[in-house]
Amino acid sequence: MHKCTEFAVFLVNQENVDRAITLSHLIFAEMNALIEVISYSNVLVKTDNPEEICWHLEWVNESAAKSTTEKWPSFMNTAEFQSLVVKGVYYGHFLDTV
Repeated sequence: MHKCTEFAVFLVNQENVDRAITLSHLIFAEMNALIEVISYSNVLVKTDNPEEICWHLEWVNESAAKSTTEKWPSFMNTAEFQSLVVKGVYYGHFLDTV
């Protein structure tokens, strides 16, 4: 199966960016707690707007991405993270073409 890449961009007030980044890493760890479903993760800050953060995730496959993201509401740090997000700017999954 092909790896699946996720990009998600969130608008967060400047005073909450550091906490949102910390929570992001905690959420990634929660997602990988039982079995590794994310093989790579990074949180990026937009160069021209430091209030936009981006999740770049490499899922082991599309099925892992789908089943894990369906569990989003159940992760311990989701509610606090969502409380810091002013707006979800973009969210999408992409598959390798080869």
